[in-house]
Amino acid sequence: MHALTLPLLIGLLGLAELASADAVVVVNARSGIERLSRDQVTNIFLGRYRGLPGGGTAMPIDQPESSALRAEFYRKLVNKDLTEINAYWSRLIFSGKTTPPWRTFSSQEVATLLAGNPDAIAYLERGQIDKRFRIVLEFSP
Repeated sequence: MHALTLPLLIGLLGLAELASADAVVVVNARSGIERLSRDQVTNIFLGRYRGLPGGGTAMPIDQPESSALRAEFYRKLVNKDLTEINAYWSRLIFSGKTTPPWRTFSSQEVATLLAGNPDAIAYLERGQIDKRFRIVLEFSP
């Protein structure tokens, strides 16, 4: 192996770790929700059903369109890439059957909206979780 190849390889491996963030599904800590099943989260984020266990209506919040965390979340949740998710929402929006999750411009905006609304549900990187949020679903590695 060439001397320059090893540092390049190490650098690329580091980038791969950064690209694969550890997404967790979270709610506002004041929501009273302790856990949600994968099916419940899928139904909420795909607009099939927005009811929460406590009787409220979920307000799903998406990460920015080009976010690597968004891509990871939908891949782990429903094994779909963002092209497939965008096509899914295009069909549903056109039909008028439901509305997509709230769209944001930054991960910080997701956290702010989530912290301010007890019915909000979102996904964040594990490192962003603080006392304002409760993890309700974790994905297997």
